Amino acid sequence: MSESAITSLKTHFGNLSDPRAQHSIEHLLIDIVMITICAVICGAESWVEIENYGIAKQEWLGTFLELPHGIPSHDTMERLVARLRPEQVQQCFLNWVQAVFEISGRPLIAIDGKTLRGSYERDSKRGIIHMVSAWASQNRIVLGQRKVNQKSNEITAIPELLRALDLAGAVVSIDAMGCQTAIAQQIVEQQGDYVLALKGNQGSLHEDVEQLFNHARQQQFRGIEHDNYETQDTGHGRIAIRRYWVMGNTEYLIGAENWAKLTTIGCVESQRQVEGKTTWQTRYYLLSLPLDAHLNAKSRVKPLGKPATTC
Repeated sequence: MSESAITSLKTHFGNLSDPRAQHSIEHLLIDIVMITICAVICGAESWVEIENYGIAKQEWLGTFLELPHGIPSHDTMERLVARLRPEQVQQCFLNWVQAVFEISGRPLIAIDGKTLRGSYERDSKRGIIHMVSAWASQNRIVLGQRKVNQKSNEITAIPELLRALDLAGAVVSIDAMGCQTAIAQQIVEQQGDYVLALKGNQGSLHEDVEQLFNHARQQQFRGIEHDNYETQDTGHGRIAIRRYWVMGNTEYLIGAENWAKLTTIGCVESQRQVEGKTTWQTRYYLLSLPLDAHLNAKSRVKPLGKPATTC
């Protein structure tokens, strides 16, 4: 890790509030945080491994950390990190990411829900943990997460996560769970744009958008304001073709005035061929973006291993 990267980490995590009584401190908070971050970057997956990393790299760590009593034990590090305020840690991380990662063009942020692997037990004593994450597509990095309350759903967690992000100039894509007028309004108020997946949970809106695109296809889009873009991926015996369409006919949608800055509607046709078998999917979207099918395609980039949401 370069000297500038180390300095940046120390600067952005140096403002964390220490939950310990000042008279009982033997190990500095920033030392423990830096050891933990460096160890995790190098593949450590447990507190014992983090301690072992610190012992092995103590001479190097000592070049930029004080380490007044050497490397803390794994128990000490675990107890302290568990007492830190998650929101404050996340904000430090977000500030660091925004400072060190350069993003060309418009930032593309995908909001995604995912159940944590191993977060449930067969005896049902512990419930499933579901998280909502913000994924920066260009840098392929998670910007932030929020846990979904067991008595709630993603609709309440998404606004909390969005408030922690700088959305100015960004394009935010969310699956159908986040297709809510209040969420669209929040993204616009935070100076961002949205690409929201449509499903039947929006009443007749999904049906209206589908009918508009069916009519446009029948007319071969003659006289209809539109744009289109196509991608093709091949490999491992499969062919995936995606056709992206956007139209500006939002004035024909009932209730369009309820969606902040609604500018275009989108359609993605996916064709997948595997071992001679072809499957099709058609998905529809609401966008606050201008007629740019290529930008719509880029905004649909998903985290590795996460399939696209189907409508």
